[in-house]
Amino acid sequence: MSDPLSALASGLPARKLRHIEACLRPESQYQGVSTGLEAVPWPYRALPELDLDAVDLGVTFLGRRLRAPVLIGAMTGGAERAGRINRHLATAAQRLGLGMMLGSQRVMLEQPAAAGSFQVRALAPDILLLGNLGGAQFLLGYGAQEAVRAVHEVGADGLAIHINPLQEALQAGGDTAWAGLGRRLRALVPELPFPVVLKEVGHGLDPRTVRAVAGAGFAALDVAGAGGTSWARVEALVRTGEVRCPDLCELGVPTAEALRGARQAAPGTPLIASGGIRSGLDAARALRLGAEVVAVARPLLEPALESAEAAEAWLTAFVQELRVSLFVGGFADVASVRAASD
Repeated sequence: MSDPLSALASGLPARKLRHIEACLRPESQYQGVSTGLEAVPWPYRALPELDLDAVDLGVTFLGRRLRAPVLIGAMTGGAERAGRINRHLATAAQRLGLGMMLGSQRVMLEQPAAAGSFQVRALAPDILLLGNLGGAQFLLGYGAQEAVRAVHEVGADGLAIHINPLQEALQAGGDTAWAGLGRRLRALVPELPFPVVLKEVGHGLDPRTVRAVAGAGFAALDVAGAGGTSWARVEALVRTGEVRCPDLCELGVPTAEALRGARQAAPGTPLIASGGIRSGLDAARALRLGAEVVAVARPLLEPALESAEAAEAWLTAFVQELRVSLFVGGFADVASVRAASD
């Protein structure tokens, strides 16, 4: 594939372009911390007693039927070429019957001209689509009105609220006034007329945070654990071109640990596994730890810069690997994997 960024340089706002450039660099990934998923045992059955094609990956999540327990994770938005990325991803999601989470819509609410880069519903009328706003914004003037706008203006089914204190602390001009945010979210979520997901951005939800929001009414929690993209590293790369605080940027709760902790802290709450999910076997192991669906972002960035067909091809291979994992494990469907949760 030709260099995708050369085609983007004149179109994306500088900050969004720098984020994408940074995410494409290997230094943006955790260097010394793994997701922990590689240590989760996966069974192998020499006589699985089922047909590969009969493995049922379908699930219902947040009221929408998915052909596989897979969401395209939050990425970008805010400019025409960022919109092209979103359109490619939405097209792939529609073709494959998967879900999608939009990137942060703050720019859309504050600069209405950017709304088009998030509006993908016409291309994907049937998918589970989640909007996205930063939690810190709800201490800086945002309320139910802004949350409803973010969902309604893109025809989404619900809203993800992301919390990212480490990223904000390392971001130039980041939002670092977080006192009282838990109380604010507990008041906000019951006001909203659609499902709301609480998510980290890749440093992991810890059990104390999960317990703090357990009664707030979140429809699901996206643990977004450590081991994949470190947004602290991304911000360091954006600010200085290098990671000058590597130990700080490696902080977080690994994905496997975050899943186990969330299950214990909020039993029965639907969980999304993200953060370093790179293969169908990773996804299968996350399901075994209790996730209802997984979300994937970074591996789709380069394909999405290329075309909808490239994104679809990557996702097709990912879903097939998940299917093979269940087949050789002797699992006929996703429910049976979750019933065997560790």
